[in-house]
Amino acid sequence: MVRSVENRSDSRPRGGLRERKKLAVRRALGSTAIRLAVERGLENVTIEDITAGADVSLRTFGNYFSSKYEAMCATGTDRARRVGAELLARPAREPLWEAICAAIVAHYEGADGVPDAPWRAGLKLVLSSPATRGEYLKVTSEMQQALAGGIAARTGIDMGQDMYPQILAGAVIAATQVAVGRWAAADPPVPLRPLLQRALDQLATACAGGADRYMTEEEFNVLVRPAIFGPNGPLCEPPGKSVLPLKPL
Repeated sequence: MVRSVENRSDSRPRGGLRERKKLAVRRALGSTAIRLAVERGLENVTIEDITAGADVSLRTFGNYFSSKYEAMCATGTDRARRVGAELLARPAREPLWEAICAAIVAHYEGADGVPDAPWRAGLKLVLSSPATRGEYLKVTSEMQQALAGGIAARTGIDMGQDMYPQILAGAVIAATQVAVGRWAAADPPVPLRPLLQRALDQLATACAGGADRYMTEEEFNVLVRPAIFGPNGPLCEPPGKSVLPLKPL
């Protein structure tokens, strides 16, 4: 059984004037990159265009990013890193699962609950382009790590001793990515939030047997692995290990 902590995390920017200026430059480059990509198309934007739009030098760009694709995904990366802080900022007595769902939904919406249209347009563009696939995977990894850290801090679990936060975060992010993929491919367009909520609800249903305690390895294999890897089990297993296919739920 996990326990909640009573303190909350302060997600406000920290650091001195130098750090705040560096963050402002990074944000300006990232927002300019994704704005231009949405306006002109991904392949029609150069690093020179981005630096001109952000009013910085090419050398400055190189201090922050290695490619235009990394810059285009910077906003998503920065937002992904804040997921853990958003989770800890939820009311301390709120059930863990409800807090996780709220933090995930907040990641895809503006702070005031209004959809952040430019960022979401950029997200759809990134999802549809093979050129940015690697950078998007990095964003997903950042989000999973941040969420796992938030779960660990909120529950008081040591991730060095217990895999629970990383397993739960991995399952949540997998469900989230299914919903985001459906949203990006939808024609005609559909709202993202209902898809996110449905995906998380389905994950909760799949894991209902372990909602109030730790899952055993057998329960994890039956309930969670199919949701993440598909009905036939993991995509691969360590050499020499034979695993029978799992039956669909």
